[in-house]
Amino acid sequence: MYKTEDLLKTAKEAIIKNRLIFIEDIIAFLPCHKSTFYEHFPNESDNYKTMFDMLETNRTELKVSMRSKWYKSNAPALQMALMKLICNDDERKMLSMQQTDIT
Repeated sequence: MYKTEDLLKTAKEAIIKNRLIFIEDIIAFLPCHKSTFYEHFPNESDNYKTMFDMLETNRTELKVSMRSKWYKSNAPALQMALMKLICNDDERKMLSMQQTDIT
């Protein structure tokens, strides 16, 4: 039988140590089955939300790091990917190889 506190502690440690970004990643690091995880941490529980927030923090840090690397890169594909993320609609149309105007 698993204790919720022990599973939560293990999950938090795994999130931090391995920079996890998905709930499925947490489940893979825990010694229990997926159904057991959701029995201890229903989607609307505070503990689930805490873990989700931790994952969201990791996800945000990863996105910021990647965009920073793309900005500093000389690789055209990375620069184009970054431009598509930051440009407005008019700039995106100018970058596009195809345009479909539905009016």
